[in-house]
Amino acid sequence: MKTARRRAREFAVQGVYQWQLNAHSASTIEKNLRENEFFAKADEALFRTLLFGVLQDVPALDAQLNRHYEREAEEVSPVERAILRVAALELTQHPDTPYPVIINEAIEIAKTFGGTDGHKFVNGVLDKLAVEVRGDEVDAQKRQRRISREG
Repeated sequence: MKTARRRAREFAVQGVYQWQLNAHSASTIEKNLRENEFFAKADEALFRTLLFGVLQDVPALDAQLNRHYEREAEEVSPVERAILRVAALELTQHPDTPYPVIINEAIEIAKTFGGTDGHKFVNGVLDKLAVEVRGDEVDAQKRQRRISREG
């Protein structure tokens, strides 16, 4: 069963995807997504934060993401690009959500909506971005895992 937060992320990804292809306004995209029968089960506040946040910050998010691609940015599929933009917004602007949660959610969404190995690409890019923007949290997580293995 999908959580309300997962649904919010999925709808945000769908909204960013629509924007990438059609360049509709955020309010038009939101209106269209609200017509989906499952929208009521999504965390509306998170959805709005992600969708409107990404669309307001596309150049900055892309600048951060593009550094971590192993291919030209234009070669990234629109689905993967939408997933990465939403996850990058969370990583950079929502420190209250642990970075492994953000990455795992993005991977699961990529498995649902992306290409065959798209989730691997998403994982690799977001792992690198997490080190860059949440280095202290990543280091603390690694130390905790090491202690758990040794203990």
